[in-house]
Amino acid sequence: MAAPNQELAVKAPGLYEEAVVKINRCAKVVQGGRRFSFSALVVVGDHHGSVGIGFGKAKEVPVAVEKAVKDAQKNLVEVKLKGGTIEHAITGRFGAAKVRLIPAAPGTGIIAGATVRSVLELAGVRDILTKSQGSNNPVNLVKATLAGLLSVRGIKEAERLREVSIT
Repeated sequence: MAAPNQELAVKAPGLYEEAVVKINRCAKVVQGGRRFSFSALVVVGDHHGSVGIGFGKAKEVPVAVEKAVKDAQKNLVEVKLKGGTIEHAITGRFGAAKVRLIPAAPGTGIIAGATVRSVLELAGVRDILTKSQGSNNPVNLVKATLAGLLSVRGIKEAERLREVSIT
């Protein structure tokens, strides 16, 4: 009996929370009428720097969400956080969407739209200012936000890349 309890204790820290960002309905016109299918955009994260996005398609919504969650868990990435915010301001781009991420003082909260907020919350960011420009397509906004978070560099990494001392 002790082994199963230990196994649960080990798996507990890596629990991932999921957020459905967008459900899209698509219709195909056939001889008998319309056939509907659904696509789901889902963000998965652990609130401690690990986040992933997934996209799933199916004939029913729950199946599409389930596929998207599996896809998001396969695409998990680690993001660098400094306390509850990011090290420096950065712009993430994907397609026609641009998302500007600006670090904020503790207590500011997440100032962002619903799509960008879901990625930032599940990544573990607590204080940040954002501005989205260009496309407001949820898929592009989510991918641009993730691209921005992944391109944040720490001071040590910047020193190593430039071969200079910053501090």
